[in-house]
Amino acid sequence: MSDLPKPLGYRLITGPDDAEFCARVSALLDQGYQLHGSPALTFDGERVIAAQALVLPRSVGSEAPEGSAR
Repeated sequence: MSDLPKPLGYRLITGPDDAEFCARVSALLDQGYQLHGSPALTFDGERVIAAQALVLPRSVGSEAPEGSAR
């Protein structure tokens, strides 16, 4: 049994629009996540804040949760 938590199927990454934010998104892409939709940007009065949704695709043979449609 692994002590590592099960990866989340959906992640929303937020933060200042800088190299660190890009590195966080890139790291998740390297882990198999895919971008979900376009990024969102806002201005907090001092800097641009970015948000990007990412999803972890299900493997071809995985089961859908009970009661959900495929």
